[in-house]
Amino acid sequence: MSIYHCGLTVQSSPHLGHIRKEVVFDVLRRWLAFSGYEVTIVANVTDIDDKILAKSAEAGVEWWAHAYHYENELHAAYRSLGCLPPTYEPRATGHIPEMVELIAELIEKGHAYPAPDESGDVYFDVKSWPAYGSLSHQKADDMAAAEDSDPRGKRDPRDFALWKGWKQGEPTTASWPSPWGRGRPGWHIECSAMAGKYLGDAFDIHGGGLDLRFPHHENELAQSTAAGRPFAKYWMHNAWVTMAGEKMSKSLGNTAQVTEVTRQYNPRAVRFFLLAPHYRSMIEFSPADEDSRGSLVEAEKAIERIDSFLERAEPFQTGGHEDADPMALIGADFVAAMDEDLGTPKAVAILFDRITQGNKAIAAQDAAAVGEHLRAVRMMLQVFGLAPDAPEWAHLATEGGSNLEPVVDSLVQNLLAQRAEARATKDWATADAIRDTLAATGLKITDTPEGARWELEN
Repeated sequence: MSIYHCGLTVQSSPHLGHIRKEVVFDVLRRWLAFSGYEVTIVANVTDIDDKILAKSAEAGVEWWAHAYHYENELHAAYRSLGCLPPTYEPRATGHIPEMVELIAELIEKGHAYPAPDESGDVYFDVKSWPAYGSLSHQKADDMAAAEDSDPRGKRDPRDFALWKGWKQGEPTTASWPSPWGRGRPGWHIECSAMAGKYLGDAFDIHGGGLDLRFPHHENELAQSTAAGRPFAKYWMHNAWVTMAGEKMSKSLGNTAQVTEVTRQYNPRAVRFFLLAPHYRSMIEFSPADEDSRGSLVEAEKAIERIDSFLERAEPFQTGGHEDADPMALIGADFVAAMDEDLGTPKAVAILFDRITQGNKAIAAQDAAAVGEHLRAVRMMLQVFGLAPDAPEWAHLATEGGSNLEPVVDSLVQNLLAQRAEARATKDWATADAIRDTLAATGLKITDTPEGARWELEN
């Protein structure tokens, strides 16, 4: 299964609106992998752009240093919310030859033209492609002019830039040689070239935020198919995160930076907040509004409920289920929900119903039922990327994350199992060494008839 989703233009710090897309496609990737697919996922980094040039100039730094700084912030945001890294993450500036080649193909086929004003600009000819507008269900005659370049060299105001000629005052390092003169790529051509290089002319899923459907994805589709490349079979667009009813955006100044939100809230709760609604539904985030702010508070309560069940159910855990079918264990209703357009709202409801049933089984001391519910819950958490003992959340132990006990417990229980095995074989030296290692980290180990227990030393 091949997936391409449009990454961030690294002009400034990522906010929740950006990172929702990362969480959505991370859940999709996990579900496809859980379902048995081999998944290749490519997410680009746009590291050359008008805004990057403008903001780096304002800051008095080189454009490439500016872009790299915020690329690192983007990666930190991925990690903070437990997102797996893409299979590959290409930078636009590393793929100029592929873009030049694609532009040349479009010119040769009569779908693009160099501007006659000797600016070095090259444009896609919208009128030459009757299918233009099919993705966003618009008629070309009803569209406004494209605003991604100077209109003087265009045949039609709706034509969009494939290549932007170098202009006086721009850094020479932000330009590359081409048959049309030094310049840099337009935004849209970047993704077509990079998707094609790593996933082939035809691939399975292309996605991104709803705001990218037009003009960005519409233009990608037009230029790729006009060049004879089938491009994406399916398109997925996640809805926005809004603040006070408006799309979260840097231009409006109504952003909630990921670093700030994860400092105030459990990062797993922030991830839950972003994945629990359907990906095509808007999410409202407004710290000034107590009702909206409460949704993150409720997300933290949801994580506490999950972790409480895991902790209470752990003593009922039994082995002997290694050969069980994961799809059967997770349940047909959960599978159906996730297969129906990544239906996370229903799947989350099924998760908590399992937890409710598991808690009832704990109260009834029904070990078999508790074990069954625990295995299903763990698999669901794996799909959602919320399992507290997963490697993706190990950073919480060093970054001051909240509610670390399930993570620590999983690690300590592995050591205690090794110690129990050593004691059973009368390997007292190994058993004592493990105990001393745990004690050195501030953990007190108590041996009971039911097995070893640990607690933090006061």
